[in-house]
Amino acid sequence: MAAPPIIESDKTHQVVGDSGWSRPNPVRVTSIDIFRGLTMLVMVFVNQLGEMKGLPWWTYHMPATANGMTYVDVVFPFFLFIVGMSMPLAIRRRLSEGAPVWTVWLHVAGRSFALIVLGLILANSDKVDARLTGMAPNVWTFLALLGAILFLNSYPELAGYKTLFKVSKIAGFVLVVVMLIIFRRVAADGQPAWLDSRYWEILGMIGWTYFTVCLLYIPTRRWPWMQFVWFGGLTGLNILCGLHWVTWAYRAPFYIWPFKSGAFGSIVMAGLITSLLFLTDDFIADRTRRTVAALVFAAALFALGSITLPLGVSKVRATPTWCLVCSGAAVCVFLMLYWICDARKQVRWARFVRPAGSNTLLTYLLPPLCAAAFGREVLFAQWNGGWHAVVQAVLFTAAIMALAGLLTRWRVRVQL
Repeated sequence: MAAPPIIESDKTHQVVGDSGWSRPNPVRVTSIDIFRGLTMLVMVFVNQLGEMKGLPWWTYHMPATANGMTYVDVVFPFFLFIVGMSMPLAIRRRLSEGAPVWTVWLHVAGRSFALIVLGLILANSDKVDARLTGMAPNVWTFLALLGAILFLNSYPELAGYKTLFKVSKIAGFVLVVVMLIIFRRVAADGQPAWLDSRYWEILGMIGWTYFTVCLLYIPTRRWPWMQFVWFGGLTGLNILCGLHWVTWAYRAPFYIWPFKSGAFGSIVMAGLITSLLFLTDDFIADRTRRTVAALVFAAALFALGSITLPLGVSKVRATPTWCLVCSGAAVCVFLMLYWICDARKQVRWARFVRPAGSNTLLTYLLPPLCAAAFGREVLFAQWNGGWHAVVQAVLFTAAIMALAGLLTRWRVRVQL
């Protein structure tokens, strides 16, 4: 249901650009971490409920043929929105520390590639042919994810352990490569085949979308108003696709046209604009006026969403109204969290979800890792329907959040 990590430290306070301004001490934006942590909590919960039966319609995604959305359909766009909020802060921090632009591009490409590979691993985990691959699907999945965690883990600087950590990182990389090499599935024609790239899973889609928005933002970062132009272009493309006036965008391969219909990119760009409006001095310096500007932006998103309503409301079809309304709702939720967590410093209530917000990629990988280790049938198999399923999902989600917190305290931190 979503992702990633996935984003590095979100730091800002009168955030500087990359043109040589003096750089004050950065302050972490607590509300972004908590927003991301709450989104991860709901994501784990709804993913666990998604395979259950006998629950009300609003506990599932709306069908592709229906017009409407449930709270489940809001989770993924919220995560995309947070990706956009973190993006300019992280990029500016790197540039303000003296990193040349080409190293930023290298970082963006590496992060996107890692997310795409992880997405392909998860998307193909249930397609493993045990006979052709030489191991059961759950074993292959567990080893591939374990290798990814070992390789991507941010090891602490501890004297006497550097060699061990280096060996662990190399071993993780080798393990992932070996699992990818030996993977085999049976294609529709009955022949052995390698990874199926028709579906990238949530992490893969986030990786592609992150990369495409960076293609727009980084070259034009000195002109904040250009981000409104990009947002308008992506939204316009989505509308044209919804009208079926543009059809090639869906059919073109990702490596030729990674923007697709512009839907996911528009949500990330909405988060990026919100970040520039509210967390930087690019447009407004006064915090009260920033709040008003952000609320006006949210109102504009809702208004545009109502105008495009005849094109339908659907997450599966990624309609313009779904993108715009979810983006507007995300702006409002962030503002509420900012005034509670950053302005009033009321953060103790969110202690349980903060590790998931700062160690997001690990939290996202824990459910499939546990499923591969113990088997889906073992985890509350007798509670797979009705309201018993809700109890099971609550317990499972609480366990994942607790495990994420424990591993974070043990300095297991998976970052890109």
